[in-house]
Formats: sequence, structure tokens, C-alpha cells
Amino acid sequence: MTEQIANQNQITPIVQDELILVVKRTHLFPDKQGWHGIKTDGIETLVETIKTHHEFMPRSIAETDDRYKQIIPYAVFRHQDRYFLMLRKGNATEQRLKSKYTLGIGGHMRSEDMSGSSIFDWAIREFHEEVTFDGTLTHTLLGIINDDSNEVGRVHMGLVLLFDGDSSNISIRSELQDGFLVKLDECELYMLQMESWASMVFNHLQQSRV
Repeated sequence: MTEQIANQNQITPIVQDELILVVKRTHLFPDKQGWHGIKTDGIETLVETIKTHHEFMPRSIAETDDRYKQIIPYAVFRHQDRYFLMLRKGNATEQRLKSKYTLGIGGHMRSEDMSGSSIFDWAIREFHEEVTFDGTLTHTLLGIINDDSNEVGRVHMGLVLLFDGDSSNISIRSELQDGFLVKLDECELYMLQMESWASMVFNHLQQSRV
């Protein structure tokens, strides 16, 4: 599932109690048995489930109601053999992830932004909200990430996309503290400070060598 996408530069302000896209656990896990890590099989079916059964609720409610999963596009940027590793600020919007390293650029899908747009359109828009990039991107859906081992993971699910860029000219915007390109093996130096999703993505990339 790979396609060419154009460069965009759209900035959308963050609203704390926005209406965000969620899906009931019962739709995502009909057998009640979720998985831990990145699921790579049956992802087209899961994406269709999200499209069919999504609804919107206030973020303040969704963050503490684990009957639902907030669906987060989680984009990993790569230029040639280097990946964009980012450090979240100490006062990041999501306080549970403050001062953590991340490999993924992600954000909630808001109701006002989804009219006429797909999940992947939103991933592109979110990417350009978080970073400045001059170039062309190709994206590939790697899998769907689930981690119920912590309070953040219990209410979120991530669509992991790999964004391959034709330029190394990428830099952070104001929501992040730092960002730099590193080879995959070098990411291991930051593992102890990584958020859980980033650790899972790192392990997946190492094993699959996509």
C-alpha cells in the first residue's frame, strides 16, 4: 500500500477539548483479544473497520475511557538510510509523553478536519503541522500498533506509516524540542528515553529492514 503524495504546508491550531476520532474496542477486537506490538496482517480490514465504525467524542472524555481507542496516524520519516528522531518538549501537549524521544509524528484526527479526507490525508496534514519538510514524500502503511501496557496506550491505537522523503531538509516546529536524522542502529542509544510506540517501531524496523 504505497502511493505518491504532494508536499503540503497546512497548520491547524490545537484545541484541548476538540472532538476526536475514536472506535469502540468491541469493533477493533471482536474476539476481545487484542495484540501487543505492531500488527502487519489484516491491516486493510482494520483500516476499513475504522472507516466504517468511527465516531467522535470530546478529547477530555476519550483520554480516560478505555472502552474506546483514539486512532492516531503515526508517521516515521526516512531519508535514504537515516530516520528522523525527535525529542518532545517538557511541556508537550500530551504530558504523559513529555521529554520522550519519538520516531513517529502523530496526532488526533479531529472531526472538523475529516470532511472529504481520508485517514492518510490526515497523516500528511499532521506531518506538516509537526515538521517543516521541503521535498516529496512516498508513504507505505507498515502496520497497526497497539500497547495496552500503559495508560496512554490503553486509549490509543496507531496506524504506522513510513514516509520516505527525497530530501534531508527536515526540521521541527514548535511542538517539539529537537529533531535530527540518525541511522537506524544509532536509535538504540536513545531507547531508554523513547516512548513505548517508538521502541516498538524501532524493533519492527530492525527486524523487517523495510
